[in-house]
Amino acid sequence: MERSLEEVWMATGLCTNLPPSTFFPRDGSGVDVARKICFDCPVQTQCLDYALANRIDHGVWGGCSERERRRILKRRGTAAPASVG
Repeated sequence: MERSLEEVWMATGLCTNLPPSTFFPRDGSGVDVARKICFDCPVQTQCLDYALANRIDHGVWGGCSERERRRILKRRGTAAPASVG
């Protein structure tokens, strides 16, 4: 069975052997820990691109927190529309 390109890069990330909670921290120090892991990851760019393209709202992806990804999308002019409610 052939893997999709998405599955290939995800399988080579440094996060694959770590608990998911590492990348879904509850505080700023947890974000810093995740960023340090992402900094040396060979697929950091693909990971960030994936999170931006899929508008992932939670966790650290590609070394960026939720807030940082929202800023990137806003600068690009591709921010998700605000929720009505």
